[in-house]
Amino acid sequence: MKLVILGGGGFRVPLVYDAVANNALAAAERPAVDIREIVLHDASPERLDAIARVIAERSRQLDRPPAVRVTTDLRDALRGAHFVFAAVRVGGAEGRIADERVALDLGLLGQETIGPGGLAYALRTIPVMRQVAETIADVAPEAWTINFTNPAGIVTEVMRGVLGDRVVGICDTPIGLVRRVSRLLGVSLEHDRDRVAYDYVGLNHLGWLRSVTVDGVDRLPEILASDELLDHIEEARLIGEDWVRAVGALPNEYLYYYWKTDEAIAAISAAAQTRGQFLHAQQGRFYDDVACCASPLDSWRAALHEREATYMAEARGGAEERREEDVAGGGYQEVALRLMTALATGEPERMILDVGNGAPGGRIIPELPDDLVVEVGCVVDGDGVHPQPVAPVTLPQLAQMTAVRASERAIAQAALTGDRERAWEGFSIHPLVSSPRLGRQLVDGYAAAHPAIDRLLR
Repeated sequence: MKLVILGGGGFRVPLVYDAVANNALAAAERPAVDIREIVLHDASPERLDAIARVIAERSRQLDRPPAVRVTTDLRDALRGAHFVFAAVRVGGAEGRIADERVALDLGLLGQETIGPGGLAYALRTIPVMRQVAETIADVAPEAWTINFTNPAGIVTEVMRGVLGDRVVGICDTPIGLVRRVSRLLGVSLEHDRDRVAYDYVGLNHLGWLRSVTVDGVDRLPEILASDELLDHIEEARLIGEDWVRAVGALPNEYLYYYWKTDEAIAAISAAAQTRGQFLHAQQGRFYDDVACCASPLDSWRAALHEREATYMAEARGGAEERREEDVAGGGYQEVALRLMTALATGEPERMILDVGNGAPGGRIIPELPDDLVVEVGCVVDGDGVHPQPVAPVTLPQLAQMTAVRASERAIAQAALTGDRERAWEGFSIHPLVSSPRLGRQLVDGYAAAHPAIDRLLR
């Protein structure tokens, strides 16, 4: 089978390669997707070359590694694809820095996927990913597309308008949360899958783990009741043990930005550089040096460790490093691999995915439209992705989901039509903005910062 990685020059691509290669080695022990060829596609030949060097060194350490090819031609990359993994960063790290700074200069949250920064990212990204979806539909209509391009929820929703159920959004944060909780309860999602069930519902980067059942008993209440157990849950430490106990659920870590907005803005503003500036400098050094360093693989691993250890540093006060148990919570490459394996082999797998709300048995969340993408538990097998029923959402959960997705949908409409007033509406009604005056300033600020947005909204 052939896997195509769009954004193949991206820094974390070697993680996907390693997951696929190791999976092939384990095929004798368990069902495995048989990926024989990996094609890396990117608009940057320089970044493709850097990542290819890392992967080439890693491949020499493996028996029968998959073949790897690089290309800047999208149609050439997609021909014959069985799976397409989309992790595209439109505008690069420079675009992310502008997304952060325009918001921060107005006293608003400047973050990659949350708030106005995330909306600006969507406004830049959606036109590109719509074209990518149309090319996939033309060149590889039978391929499964796995989208990790952020903001993953609304980008997947737009791509579904072209590809339908053949595109699925993924994120590693929900399953990382479930894994941490499962470890605390002494069970494993892999080895005890018949004993463990969970109820997770929301949007991408806006969700809640509301029950974890082991042998038919919901064990989440005992975790919420224990300060000692909650201390092992990164999300509870970030957001506050008392608050997660009050709402009766363990939230996705990104809810930190909604519930501790002032603290987040203050921490980001006080830092010497934004997250985008940090990654731009750190990864820039990696890409500049990889061609001449003795071991591209060692250089990449060192940079990866620094990146993971400093993730969401603003939520931990900057000085505190992440615990090893949190860094080891999982990764998007694992989610992608498990999804591909279930689709290719037919071996059922339970996962948390971004899928359409209009499931065959009726809407997953009755209050939301059929075509809206939600993040929920699913069973994946050879027949496709099957969203599972969830318990009714609470009014506060529904309020947060509808407010955020209404904003994102207005931005998506602006991205596809160039309607400046819809962009104004999208920025203005987001719960982290809630101001037409600031919404107007954001539109003007992002148009000035991004030539692509300026051209789009004229």
